[in-house]
Amino acid sequence: MPSNFSPRGINRKNLPNNCLIQSFLSLISKGQLSEAISSLDLLAQRGIRLPAETLAFILQQCAKSKSLKLGKRVHLHLKLTQRKTPTTFLSNHLISMYLKCGSDVDARKVFDKIPVKNLFSYNNMLSGYANLGMMKPARNLFDNMAERDVVSWNTMIVGYAKSGAIEEGLKFYKVLRRFSIRCNEFSFAGILTICVKLEELKLTRQVHGQVLVTGFLSNVVISSSIVDAYDKCRELSDARRLFDETEVRDVLTWTTMVSGYAKLGDMESASKLFNEMPEKNPVSWTTLIAGYTRNGLGQKALELFTRMMILRIRPNQHTFSSCLCACASIVSLKHGKQVHGFLIRTNFRSNTIVMSSLIDMYSKCGCLNDGRQVFDLTDNKENSMLWNTMISALTQHGYDEQAIRLFHDMVRSSVKPDKITLAVILNACTHSGLVQEGLTYFESMTHDLGIIPNQEHHVCLIELLAQAGCSDQLMNQLEKMPYEHDSYLWNALHGVCRIHGNIDMGRKVVDQLIDQNPQSSATYGLLSSIYSALGKGRLVEKVRQLINERQFKKEQAISWIEIENKVHAFSVSDSLHPMRDVLYSVLEQLAGQMGEDSPSLDADR
Repeated sequence: MPSNFSPRGINRKNLPNNCLIQSFLSLISKGQLSEAISSLDLLAQRGIRLPAETLAFILQQCAKSKSLKLGKRVHLHLKLTQRKTPTTFLSNHLISMYLKCGSDVDARKVFDKIPVKNLFSYNNMLSGYANLGMMKPARNLFDNMAERDVVSWNTMIVGYAKSGAIEEGLKFYKVLRRFSIRCNEFSFAGILTICVKLEELKLTRQVHGQVLVTGFLSNVVISSSIVDAYDKCRELSDARRLFDETEVRDVLTWTTMVSGYAKLGDMESASKLFNEMPEKNPVSWTTLIAGYTRNGLGQKALELFTRMMILRIRPNQHTFSSCLCACASIVSLKHGKQVHGFLIRTNFRSNTIVMSSLIDMYSKCGCLNDGRQVFDLTDNKENSMLWNTMISALTQHGYDEQAIRLFHDMVRSSVKPDKITLAVILNACTHSGLVQEGLTYFESMTHDLGIIPNQEHHVCLIELLAQAGCSDQLMNQLEKMPYEHDSYLWNALHGVCRIHGNIDMGRKVVDQLIDQNPQSSATYGLLSSIYSALGKGRLVEKVRQLINERQFKKEQAISWIEIENKVHAFSVSDSLHPMRDVLYSVLEQLAGQMGEDSPSLDADR
């Protein structure tokens, strides 16, 4: 920064031509805030008082750097230079500094001592409370304001929206409209945040109409927010119509539209729109990569990531997480290791999401030890996500007792278990047959930790009881479940019935599944498998005849294999794959090898 730089807010003409002053200004111009504030003591000793504008600028710099310690030293300087009660102007800057540094208590002390508070003072304090998510004191302050303007109302609406108190935010917006207070773009920004969170189409259309009438549709941020709201409501036709009508579109608007298509699974439209974007940023690339991954197109996701690397666009945390999920989905250890290697070479500071994705990738690619090494070498283990991923990986590989031990390590490390932890540990207990322990964990987490069990937890509990053959407790839990019994639950129960040969309950389960989805061939397959497990050949044949009569079409399973850095997909009796001759030749060789090996295996037994 040039030495003759004059910080905005400092008028050099109003300052004494003093060496100390010039030295002070030089430190500020060089960005050496700590050194500049240290020199304030010397200025105070010499009886030099800086103008209010200069002190306000210094407070702004403290707020910008979130340096509470330096800000308090400036406040002390004000007291030492006979400003025990600063002017309203300086008091407002002190309040802003304290709030931006997260000290609402100090800010409120300054606010309460202002002899004559103006509207800016109130809005300043109100905004600070709202930004810190402290809506209760914000509401108390708002209710005691003698005068309010549109800024006051907007602050409350946005504050409630961001803190999750959606109904209160909506109520404030309705009152704002009723009082005929002229809305501005910030008013609509607040209510559109509510529309996005509520995913309420009717409300979104109403706000869209109000924006149109008041003439704010040309505002890029507002129009992008409306597109996002329609996207969250899964109303892509309205979102696309507004997108096409918008003359000025920024990167956010384009990315929001790409995201909308990706969430609906329309990757062709998402890719087409992405390629039409006049400008892309890392978020745009990550959005499409994540879309491919989410929709089971892992290879496409990795191809796009490769393009991103070639163009030297710097990935972010979410990019790496999506790529690692893509590697896990197609079980490509080679690509997963390449991504991991890139993270190490570039000294990328991975967050919990990326580290969890790494563990998950190694686990799903069959390298559990590598996943455990990543977990053990991670310094920050304060987030439950990391523990949940590792516990789940151990469970998936059949190491249920290790998973339970790791859960106890998690609790000893003062990491609070969450809903995912409960589901994972119940699965571990189910696989290990630890019924009583599972019930104890369920009771402990729901009562002691306040975790409200959802449908998945109850299904896990049902599976736990069913696996152990606890029919009475199982039926009791079914009756107590506060959810409708859907196909997820009945499918879980069917698997247990088949294992334990409980034909009576198994038939009841299949009856429920047929009622819920009579056209599913999988349901009749479940019934057939129960009869087959019990040696009821005639009944198996009857079910198969029924499947043929009703012309059910079974979903075709697909397998992947990686050959020379390319992932190939193929299905049973595949006649379309370009390498089908080679594939069937290898299969014949494997079948022959298995035939030769099987006698020796039997002999060993």
